[in-house]
Amino acid sequence: MKREFLFSALIAFVVSISAIGAFQWINKDGKTIKIEHINTTPSSKAMYTVNEKGDMVPLDFTNSAQAVMDAVVHIKSTQTYRRANNPQAYQREPMPDIFRDFFGKGNSPFFRFENTPPAHRSKPNIKMGTGSGVIINEEGYIVTNNHVIADADDLEVTLHDNRTFKAKVIGTDPSTDLAVIQIKGGGLPTLPLVDSDQVRVGEWVLAVGNPMGLNSTVTAGIVSAKGRNINILKEQFAVESFIQTDAAINPGNSGGALVNLDGGLVGINTAIASPTGSYSGYGFAVPSNIVNKVIEDLIAYGHVKRGVLGIMIRSVDGNLSKEKDLNVNTGVYVDSLFENSAAEKAGIQKGDVIIDIQGKKIKTSPELQEMVARHRPGDEMTMTINRGGKEMGLKVTLNNRDEGEIFTSKEYGETFSILGAEVENLDQEVLEKLDVESGVKVSKLHAGKLRKETELREGFIITKVDGVKIKDVDHFIKSLKNKKGGVMLEGIYEDIPGTYYYAFGM
Repeated sequence: MKREFLFSALIAFVVSISAIGAFQWINKDGKTIKIEHINTTPSSKAMYTVNEKGDMVPLDFTNSAQAVMDAVVHIKSTQTYRRANNPQAYQREPMPDIFRDFFGKGNSPFFRFENTPPAHRSKPNIKMGTGSGVIINEEGYIVTNNHVIADADDLEVTLHDNRTFKAKVIGTDPSTDLAVIQIKGGGLPTLPLVDSDQVRVGEWVLAVGNPMGLNSTVTAGIVSAKGRNINILKEQFAVESFIQTDAAINPGNSGGALVNLDGGLVGINTAIASPTGSYSGYGFAVPSNIVNKVIEDLIAYGHVKRGVLGIMIRSVDGNLSKEKDLNVNTGVYVDSLFENSAAEKAGIQKGDVIIDIQGKKIKTSPELQEMVARHRPGDEMTMTINRGGKEMGLKVTLNNRDEGEIFTSKEYGETFSILGAEVENLDQEVLEKLDVESGVKVSKLHAGKLRKETELREGFIITKVDGVKIKDVDHFIKSLKNKKGGVMLEGIYEDIPGTYYYAFGM
């Protein structure tokens, strides 16, 4: 056994000496043998896609990601609330589960307890949540989701370069779950919006945001579908026509960017469909064409001016077509019309099928909602309907969804932004029920003076400002115009007896 081992070792030694000798003979001229190292992965840019010209181009996400990350921000919202034992304490409705899961770390349901005597109050508690946002212009306007900043008392924005700013709410639109906030800073990076109508199913997209506490995260996928309605927005006039993507989206991505490979914003990431609350392959974004309309209105007016047709609708499919004996299998079926609605005035009838708006084929109800949501009251739209197998062209002038006054002055928007409130007129029936001559109702509260400096809650009816009776919203705004110093609001609640007073400084 020992002899066999020595024999094997001898053979190995002879082979090694021979190899060294051969190498020296081959390299007898003294030249150094060059060994080349490849610094890039051989598979880099091995995938290709086709551009709009039909040319094959390398599929590379690096440039797109680099161009986008600087303009996507991290948003931290903080809310202060108090616990109370008073049975009359006011409790805010919890955030819907799908938003709570999507919103991010630390986001359990928010509660507010107000109008509670001091004896029943405890020390304030803090709730924090995180989300994402996109800087859309150099003035510091940032678009995000409404559920990211809803009810926040303090908003902190952190940029990709780690600069941190305090933000104020410019306006919100629960109907699309969008909001605009603003920061003040120089040299801000921005992200351009593109035409979401041009986005095609199967197109590559990137989702950029701050999921799971991991800042500046980029994921890639394709557009899986368009015009999705997943019934997560509970507003009466909710608009759902989402872009669906399989790019990985998780809690904390809410309000972040969905971009194409050119770095253009095609949507704002809003929700995920998941049994666990984490990524399961289905993410949804508000299309940029809706985003563009909403942010323009919020910046200009402080609220969204949205036109309506005034109809009840449903998507046409094979079963409905057979049931109603229709001549089409796609389109939007008119179930009923509201009296004096824009649709009724235009000549639309129950049983009509809307198949085209503004030259674009309409196949589903979400597509119709999206097209109408891009327009304001008073805008004229052309549409084609199918009535009994015959196509007809009509022109419709959109109505306002509210019967009350439309406020178009930017001054109103700025005042509402400072107060952090949305205010509406009261109809005569409500005034008589409450036995008051006039007043305005605080319908919604956001980050601002009223929430920061008072315990006023939603539903408060303002009857006087500094002792002067308030007639309507216009009178209320004028009473605060150029106001400096302290302001005293007097009013009542519909569900709590007594008169209440709230003071704050302008």
